Formats: sequence, structure tokens, C-alpha cells
Amino acid sequence: MDRPTYSFVIPLYNEAETLPELYRQLTHLFEALEGEVELILVDDGSHDRSLEILRSLQSRDARVRYVSLGRNFGHQIALSAGLQFVTGKAIIVMDADLQDPPEVVLKLIEKWQEGYEVVYAQRISRSQESWLKRGLAFGFYRLLQQLSDVNIPADTGDFCLMDEAVVAVLTHMPERNRYIRGLRAWVGFRQIAVPFDRPGRYAGSVKYTFRKSFGLALNSILGFSKVPLRLSTYLGLFSAGFAGLMMALTLYWRIFQTSTSAHRLEGFTLITIAIFFLGAVQLICMGILGEYIGRIYEEVKGRPLYTVRELGGIPKDRGSLPS
Repeated sequence: MDRPTYSFVIPLYNEAETLPELYRQLTHLFEALEGEVELILVDDGSHDRSLEILRSLQSRDARVRYVSLGRNFGHQIALSAGLQFVTGKAIIVMDADLQDPPEVVLKLIEKWQEGYEVVYAQRISRSQESWLKRGLAFGFYRLLQQLSDVNIPADTGDFCLMDEAVVAVLTHMPERNRYIRGLRAWVGFRQIAVPFDRPGRYAGSVKYTFRKSFGLALNSILGFSKVPLRLSTYLGLFSAGFAGLMMALTLYWRIFQTSTSAHRLEGFTLITIAIFFLGAVQLICMGILGEYIGRIYEEVKGRPLYTVRELGGIPKDRGSLPS
């Protein structure tokens, strides 16, 4: 097969219920595309029949390739693994749960053909999601835009099309705690949004639990902003200023006011409040520093991003393990 024009990269975890329908919809989409296509599915250590289904699909369709990771490394790492093995000129990143509608890909390709090197899908609505989750997502993206050193578009996920030049830059980034949509914005190039309505999952359960979503949000803020570190400084300056003010007030009341007024600052309650306040400030600052130091620790260990257990339809000399 000639070099493909389009490479589809789809990470998945326990998606046995969705894979047959995903493949059906994608093959229907492939018929509408001009040029060769490859489909790279990354099994992120699934415990169901996902890998068995991938083997079956690959055995009957040469366009299907799969990468089975040694264990569950997480969505962002699985996506990074898939990008290591692409050969297409345009790389389309999607989720396996069909919440990224395949028909939107045609709109992404249109913008790429106009000369844009990053075309990201921007959510207008979110079906089957609670008002709490929608509200938290809305607030998070706006907060990230305010804190981040780069302009990360709001209401966007990993669903996008990237030119091969962009993917070449991304795959040479060695960092471990990855936030792909942030890195995608950081690299620059010509970028544009394509709005779409996000449907609910086709089948199965939600894989991004609150804990995983919170971890991804934390990675995005710590990976693209130094504001949390500055917050430690601001809290320290505020505490020092507040302590100086209270010291001045205490001296003033002691020297110039009656003994009754001076008793306002005496007693166990005030001392307890001061201790808890200063203790909270110290713990917050230590926690922030700890998060950054933990990321430094992960980087200096120099372990690969992932391990590969099995490749299907992919030559062993294609791609490489990040060092």
C-alpha cells in the first residue's frame, strides 16, 4: 500500500461494545475520502475483549493497525503512543466511544486542505452530561485560559486533525505528564476551530472518571502555568502583611487605648485562629511545590512513556519508544 494520506489514531480502553460500530462508521467514512487511509488503534491495557476484536479487524482489513500497550498508561500516553506510529500526511485523532462523530472529520479535512495545520473540533453542546459536569468543564476551560502561558482554546478535546509537521514536533517532546490539547496549542502553526455538537456515548461506561478528569486538569494547569508557584509567594506576602498589620494594631491598642480595648486580641480563640491560618498557608504552599517537584522527579527518571506488548499490522522498525 502507498503512503496513506490520512492516519486515524484512536486510543481505547475496554471498548469491546463500541469497536464493531466504530469500525463500521469509520469504513463508511473512508469510502468518502480521496487517498489511502490507515487506522491505528491503541489498546491501553484493556481487560475485556478489545484486543481480540482488534486482531480480528486487522486480519481482514489491511488498513487497520493496532498497538497493544503493556498496561494501562492513561489516555494521553496511549494517544502519544499512537502518534509515534503514523505515516499519513494528515493525522486525525478521535476517541473510541463515538462521541467524536466521524462525519465531522470531513469538515476538519476541508480546513486542512485550505492550508490550516491544526484543525480542532470545538464542542457547542454536550449530550447526556449532567449540569454539574458541564458547569465544571465550562469553568475549568476559562480558568485554564486565564492561567496558561499559551492560548488553549476553550471547550476542545483531543478530537482534531493535525498536519504531519505538527505531529513530528509533538512526538519529539519528551515530557511525561502530557496534555495533548495544550501541547497542540503550544507548538503554534495555523490553527482553526470547527464547531460540533457532541453526542453521548454509544455504549459502555464513561472511562474518564472524576478522579481522572481532575488529574488531567491538574496536569494542564501545572504543565502550562507558573501561576500556582506565584500563588505561594502571594500567600506568603499576604500572611506577612496581615501579621504586620495585626502587630501594629496590637501595639496601638496596648499603648493608646484602654485595657478593655486591649483585651480584644487576647485569648485562646485568637491564637488558635492564627495558628490554623498560618498552618493552612504553609501546607498549601508545600502542596504546590510538591506537585511541581513530583513532575521534575518523573522527568529525570528518564523512563519510556509506555511499553508495547503487541503490534498488529505495523512493522517493528516503525516508531520508537520515547527515551
